[in-house]
Amino acid sequence: MNVFDPSHSTVQKTANDYQLEDQVGYKLRLASQRHLEIFSRHLPDMTPTQFSILVRLREVGEVSQNQLGRLVAMDAATTKGVISRLIDRGLLQSRQDGADLRRLQISLTLEGQTKVQAAIDQARVITKETTENLTKREVARLLTLLDKL
Repeated sequence: MNVFDPSHSTVQKTANDYQLEDQVGYKLRLASQRHLEIFSRHLPDMTPTQFSILVRLREVGEVSQNQLGRLVAMDAATTKGVISRLIDRGLLQSRQDGADLRRLQISLTLEGQTKVQAAIDQARVITKETTENLTKREVARLLTLLDKL
């Protein structure tokens, strides 16, 4: 018997036992894709990342660019690019910090405040549609479980 015969290989048996559709990462990716499709249908002119920035600024008010990135769990380069695009759209404004001229303070413009409120209204619809096959209890459990990851 050839010891490298795939039909007798432990590696082959392990590979046969692995079902992609049963894997957490695969299911998370499918759920994320579905949610992003729903998001883009309801908020076609905004990305989820932009939405996060706008909502967080609505919650905390003016904040440094670096702190804002931390508040939305984004690296500095991504945060800078998103902020730049939102400034170009007239939704955000920046100013130099009086105490530290290297630091930029970011805040919503009046247009940004209006836009974020309308986006939040749509986000409620997006969440409802994303979770329509779950009970309220299942949604609460899902959020708890995701927090543990």
